[in-house]
Amino acid sequence: MRRLTLASAGFLTALAAPAFAADPMAVPMTEPGFDWTGYYAGLQAGYGWGQSDITGTEGEPFSTSPDLDGGFVGGHVAGLWQFDQAVIGAEAELNYSRIDGTTVLGPPGNIFGTDIKWFGSVNAKAGYAMDRLLVYGIGGVAFAGIETSQAPDFASTRAHVGWTVGAGVDYALTDKFVVGAQYRYYDFGSEHHDGSAEFVARDQDVKQNTVGINLSYKF
Repeated sequence: MRRLTLASAGFLTALAAPAFAADPMAVPMTEPGFDWTGYYAGLQAGYGWGQSDITGTEGEPFSTSPDLDGGFVGGHVAGLWQFDQAVIGAEAELNYSRIDGTTVLGPPGNIFGTDIKWFGSVNAKAGYAMDRLLVYGIGGVAFAGIETSQAPDFASTRAHVGWTVGAGVDYALTDKFVVGAQYRYYDFGSEHHDGSAEFVARDQDVKQNTVGINLSYKF
């Protein structure tokens, strides 16, 4: 009887084997997460605000601080590398700016102004990836073309170099397109502006904050 049972079991197994081979049970597969490794290029736009401290450096001293605000638009390029959930890389940006402001010091018509005409930065970037979501910090060397002016006839532009730090979040809409939002703080440092026969020399120290949105394409 025992031999008959074993033989029957072996016979049924032999019959079932072709069926399993022809139609194997489907095994659930986990979709691989988004890979942030790659090169990116894109556009950004946003709003900036800050303050400019202008101080006279000869003759009768003076000091004034125009408040700054306005919009900006620009472009960026980046390279990122992902290791498990850690993401590191580098990013460079350049922006056209309409961030400016004026203040009046002394008699009416004596208007001091600051105009951030353009600004940019070269940065290191590090973040934590949760599939298609990336939360990151960013910081590096910042630079800007900034004009100082005094009505009616004084204006001088210098290239400022300083530093920047910030944080942001990116989300991969598809395998190629990424949208995000970012906050940045910029300290452009102080630059000296020579005076003229009618206007005294001065130093100008500029700091700004920005919030913006960005759209990137992954190559």
